[in-house]
Amino acid sequence: MRTSKINKGVMMAFMAIGLFLLVPLMGQVESGKTKVPRNVILMIGDGMGVSQLSAAYYFGEEKKKEQEPSFSRFSYIGLARTSSGSEPVTQSPAAATAIATGYKTYNMAVGVDLDTVVRENIVELLSKQGFMTGVIATSHITDATPAGFYAHQPERYMQKEIAQDLLKSEIDFFAGGGFSYFLDTTGHNGFEEHGIQVDFSKLKKIRKPEPGERYGFLLAAERMPTMREGRKDFLSKSTSIAVDFLSTGESGYFLMVEGSQIDWAGHGNNVQYMITEVNDFEQTVGHVLDYADKNGETLVIVTADHETGGFTLGAAGNNNDDTADYTIIEPTFATTNHSAALVPVLAYGPGAENFIGIYENTEIFHKLVSLLISK
Repeated sequence: MRTSKINKGVMMAFMAIGLFLLVPLMGQVESGKTKVPRNVILMIGDGMGVSQLSAAYYFGEEKKKEQEPSFSRFSYIGLARTSSGSEPVTQSPAAATAIATGYKTYNMAVGVDLDTVVRENIVELLSKQGFMTGVIATSHITDATPAGFYAHQPERYMQKEIAQDLLKSEIDFFAGGGFSYFLDTTGHNGFEEHGIQVDFSKLKKIRKPEPGERYGFLLAAERMPTMREGRKDFLSKSTSIAVDFLSTGESGYFLMVEGSQIDWAGHGNNVQYMITEVNDFEQTVGHVLDYADKNGETLVIVTADHETGGFTLGAAGNNNDDTADYTIIEPTFATTNHSAALVPVLAYGPGAENFIGIYENTEIFHKLVSLLISK
């Protein structure tokens, strides 16, 4: 009799544990329309470490409206290690290559490994599966981070060669600056023979796209303007246009969106420049999350290639606690270079739970591939 009661108690305990574990899992499945994503929007804040992200909570437009920044909408959060294959402190080409291909490489490389062997990127892999793809940047479209998703060159500053890689790539949509890199000595740009329609004047919705057509917006000869120079809603608007266009495909899409100039502000140790660029990126994240909520099939990943500037949000004053003013935040920088700090990885939507933890940036590629590529 006593043994039977013990066994019954053990069984009930296991049932309770099973129910405890099952309820959250059921909730995760029921909260979205799909168990795995149909689409992925990967958003990279270039140079955006945890402190840069935190700045949106104290200096953003949402703070003035007493609203939480869009970053608070993420429940699944991780951290990525960013060191390159050759140095503890990475540069953007190596970081973008790691995220896009799953391979660590040397700091100046784009789309090739430590031995300069070409490595297939996620755009190329997904294109074989019928996905449509796109890249957006607030710098020039041939800059290191966007280039990591379509180019294969041994050196990031081979801008003309990277531009040719874009023309020959599987990218269906792109937006940014840098049209000068596509011009040859005669002024020819090569877009028409590659079936690409490009607008050089302004963003506009793509009306009734034909199957197989590719579209681009190149709105500056080199980099795009800063927010303080009047870039306005380029990032959010181009993202919306891209999503509308890429959604016309039959097999889902992959879109990389870069807030490029957070990095440049860090290199310049310019606080106000950084704040306006972080706010622009954060607001675009909010628009993307609104879309993802309605769509139900889109995984949103927000991360960074690395941190820039050793940015901190310290109390004003000197190092003496007795004289510091803890009512005032004083943003400061420790360097004009990149740092080896871990960077945030925020995930939202189907498959988001896979991005919890601390891992190498190459794991972002592997996690996405495991979710998206047909076995």
